[in-house]
Amino acid sequence: MRTRQAIAGSALFFVAAPGVVAGLMPWLLTDRYRLPWSTVPGFVPIGWVLIATAAALLLHAFARFALEGLGTPAPVAPTERLVVGGIYRYVRNPMYVAVLSIVLGQALLFSSWALVAYAAIAGTAMVSFVKLHEEPTLARRYGAEYDAYRRAVPGWLPRLTPWRG
Repeated sequence: MRTRQAIAGSALFFVAAPGVVAGLMPWLLTDRYRLPWSTVPGFVPIGWVLIATAAALLLHAFARFALEGLGTPAPVAPTERLVVGGIYRYVRNPMYVAVLSIVLGQALLFSSWALVAYAAIAGTAMVSFVKLHEEPTLARRYGAEYDAYRRAVPGWLPRLTPWRG
């Protein structure tokens, strides 16, 4: 896949997947963000920091797929190479972690238990998809390279130091 195609495909998938999971669904669950801001001290600034940081990491992870992997996160247009640079040196699933962090940041902004429950459901679905589809697919596609990466880099809680595989 060419770089331009990978960027375009990744951008389209960005809107379709994280845009729906971390944007549209929380917007609907909070009555189009009409809930009042949280009155719990610290929740609003912590929520904004979490959202901004996670959004930046999510964009970085998508860029790595297009530029390093020459593909997209979409299963229909996978990368040509295993993506192990940048944020992927710390955690194997930064997109999922970032999306859940954005939802939890919104839960803090609005003190919304509905968003906490939604994050738990979405997280369960993500972990299941990773375990049942992504990991077996990557193991078949990249073999020993993925096995070494998987052994060294945790899936959900980031390492403190970058992997230098």
